[in-house]
Amino acid sequence: MFKFEVPSLTVGTLDTLMNLSDELGKTDNIIEGIVRKIEKTSGDLADRRTVDLSVGGVPPARYIQQFAWDSAKYPNRRPLKELVSVISGGAVAIDEELKQLTQSYGDKTVALQEMKRRKGGNLLSAELNDVLTEDIMRKINVVDTDYLKSIFIAVAKSAQEVFEGSIYSLADNVVGYGGPDWSSDPTKLGEPVSYGSNVDRHKIRGSPVVPGSLQRVHSDDDSILYVVTILKSQYEAGYYENDEFQPGTQVDFEEEFAKSCREKRFIVRDFSWDPSQSSKASMALEQLRVEVDGMKSALMRWCKNHYGDAFVAWMHIKVIRVFVESVLRYGLPVDFTAVLYKVHQGKENDLVGALDKELGSTGDIKEMDDDGDEDYHDFVLLKFDP
Repeated sequence: MFKFEVPSLTVGTLDTLMNLSDELGKTDNIIEGIVRKIEKTSGDLADRRTVDLSVGGVPPARYIQQFAWDSAKYPNRRPLKELVSVISGGAVAIDEELKQLTQSYGDKTVALQEMKRRKGGNLLSAELNDVLTEDIMRKINVVDTDYLKSIFIAVAKSAQEVFEGSIYSLADNVVGYGGPDWSSDPTKLGEPVSYGSNVDRHKIRGSPVVPGSLQRVHSDDDSILYVVTILKSQYEAGYYENDEFQPGTQVDFEEEFAKSCREKRFIVRDFSWDPSQSSKASMALEQLRVEVDGMKSALMRWCKNHYGDAFVAWMHIKVIRVFVESVLRYGLPVDFTAVLYKVHQGKENDLVGALDKELGSTGDIKEMDDDGDEDYHDFVLLKFDP
């Protein structure tokens, strides 16, 4: 049992005290939530190891036992409503700063995890410039011209047979191969032929994949990386409509081909070989690691520095609650004694029963208070679980 010093605070009017009585319970819960949030953040940063958070350089339990009102920070002669506003405003500012810091740290951590995943994952997701060496790429024929482009495709090993058996028929309704074919009958070269809108380009359709272009690039335990060459696009000839010429259009095949791959669960990798990219990616990963470690250390220091501020605010709100509830209970002039009891776990009811017996004027009273949270007693009872 410890003597609990409550300073002489400004009473104000009865209406003010009654309004404050309702508000203080909510403010108490809000500031406790901020304190718990800092505790949880510290525990998460320390990987659930015990973190020594202090209040003014001492453990929270000792600070409570030795509590003294901080008149320099919270002048006790100010109106109670104004005092509560100052205390809660400071605590809310701490909460907002914590939200911003944890959000920034969380975003950076997610970015690091994603970069690690890309670097260490299989060929379906890994950063290919980190995986493919110059020796591997030297054996691969990569094409990127006005008409042809090499596309890298990663497939699970379980889908190898299906992929190799179907690659040349993928997106087989995309490209129009119909139209004049002078090569089948060279004797007709130079003679008038149908062209433009008189030719049905799409009478014969096929895949944009160039026959015989499939190359196996690399493999790991789970996946295989291939490269194939496809037609990039096709020109649709213009035509006249009511003596007005409608210009031709260029039809792109890459997106349609990629869509067909996705339907078959083949992963098209957007990749351009860059020998210098591997070292750049490694440097970027290391730099991100350093940034995350720095933000983690800074956030841990912030928690240790601001935990005391939040706890002090919480404690002063508790004191104001004791004062307000006691004045409302016992009236004026202000004359009450506040006592702090430290109770062993499971002994709370024993303490309350003993206090009811010693201090209660009518024995145990079982009526509930307005909030229905706890029994009514002949004394003011506030529970505090630091």
